[in-house]
Amino acid sequence: MLKEFRNFIARGNVIDLAVGVIIGGAFGKIITSLVEDVIMPPIGLLIGKVDFTELYINLSGKDYNSLAEAKTAGAATINYGLFLNNVINFLIIAFCIFIVIRQINKLSRKKEDAPKTTKECPACLSEIPLKASRCPACTSYVENGEQKATS
Repeated sequence: MLKEFRNFIARGNVIDLAVGVIIGGAFGKIITSLVEDVIMPPIGLLIGKVDFTELYINLSGKDYNSLAEAKTAGAATINYGLFLNNVINFLIIAFCIFIVIRQINKLSRKKEDAPKTTKECPACLSEIPLKASRCPACTSYVENGEQKATS
């Protein structure tokens, strides 16, 4: 079982996944900062000097001047401003991932669409140019992917 676990960890996919999670976490922090520190302040200013992180519904019935004050008092609140920030974070991250995946798909399609320039020698299975009539590895005569009889 230990050997099987070591083989699982040593596989490239697990390492790639770990790197992806670490990079994704750092990328998430950058996007969170972008939303909270760059995007939301101008939107709040345009709406009327509103700080989205301070938007909440107080369920306790008492009046509080800020969300921090309500949380300190232990009041039940619905923090819809923080929710809006998180939705915008998600949309930006999803859009960035969409762009990256789209570019990866374009690059992989270009490789697949490239015209075939080689064929396989039926005698020795080495790659040879399409127009070759003789294999440079085994010197067999090759025509249309089939080996010709040598006389």
